[in-house]
Amino acid sequence: MTSKAAIFALLSLWGVGTTATVLPAYAQDTTTPAETGDDADSSDELTNRVWVKAGDDSLPGVIKIFLSDGTLVQDSCWETHRLSAWQMDGATSVSWNEDGMDIKADIVTLSADELVLSLQLIGGAVEERYTPAGVPYVCPDIPKS
Repeated sequence: MTSKAAIFALLSLWGVGTTATVLPAYAQDTTTPAETGDDADSSDELTNRVWVKAGDDSLPGVIKIFLSDGTLVQDSCWETHRLSAWQMDGATSVSWNEDGMDIKADIVTLSADELVLSLQLIGGAVEERYTPAGVPYVCPDIPKS
């Protein structure tokens, strides 16, 4: 079921095959133990939504999808997608693993309209802003040099 959710999310972003009504209904049917604990409110806002990075015109189309089963889907308009395990590390922090490195992020803002993460990286904290993806969503054209 996890693979199906990730595939439907990616296909929706790419505008292939599925309709917009399938993804939200499918994603809302999913529940996990994380949603029944203290983090249920933040998990409900964070999970099973396609978040598009805002404000970065040089590299458009970066997305993150925190699936409620603990899978993080990361994609962009110019790179291959990545699937990673993710977890809530408290009421306002998450972590995932990329290429053997644990990435920790504080949730600065989480609402229906905005996700702001402060990634704790080796060189210091980096803030990333995301907004929910509209459906349909198509990668913008990347200017050629």
